[in-house]
Amino acid sequence: MKKQIVVIAAVCLTAAYAADQGPAPRLNAAADVFTEIMGTADKAIPQELLEKAACVVIVPGLKKGAFIFGGKYGKGFISCRKENGVGWSAPGAVRMEGGSFGFQIGGAETDVVMLVINKGGVDRLLGSRFTLGGDMSVAAGPVGRDASAQTDARLTAQILTYSRQRGVFAGVSLQGATMREDDDWNKAMYGSEMHNKAIVLGDIAPPASAEKLLAALNKYSSRK
Repeated sequence: MKKQIVVIAAVCLTAAYAADQGPAPRLNAAADVFTEIMGTADKAIPQELLEKAACVVIVPGLKKGAFIFGGKYGKGFISCRKENGVGWSAPGAVRMEGGSFGFQIGGAETDVVMLVINKGGVDRLLGSRFTLGGDMSVAAGPVGRDASAQTDARLTAQILTYSRQRGVFAGVSLQGATMREDDDWNKAMYGSEMHNKAIVLGDIAPPASAEKLLAALNKYSSRK
């Protein structure tokens, strides 16, 4: 029975990915998520932390929930600071996954934002796959104008994580979720097979569909 449940869940996840409209609409959704979050200053990501971030990951509409098998899955993008520290790189596509067993009915969609604070976090993030909280230190990020309320864990974490659901934005722990680069979407965006490391650390021209997202990132944290 358990094996059948896992197979059914896998089929459902595969079908959900196949039904996705592709990277262009999701790039626009990522831009909207970031703009809306940063547009509410008292409940936004603290500017101080955003300025320190080496990379940002945005996964709009992370889905969670199923019958009996509960899981989470979503697609989004990573962009990193350019080598000179001014502006943001072309986006690389990522796939976020994770799950747990239990009696769960229904579902929810959550927008996820992650700040990668230091080089160690960047190096891990750009590997083929990593687990949040397992391969690197992760903490729920503080919200609001003042970042002084950070705990020691937040100060030493390589990644700070946030989520927004039904308009409520807060720091949240994403322990156990896995992330990997999405080869199919990278190929769709750039016309050939490319790894995220080459995209975000190289001088790669972004696709036209990424213009809105990069404009939002530069508006709120360009380091000019």
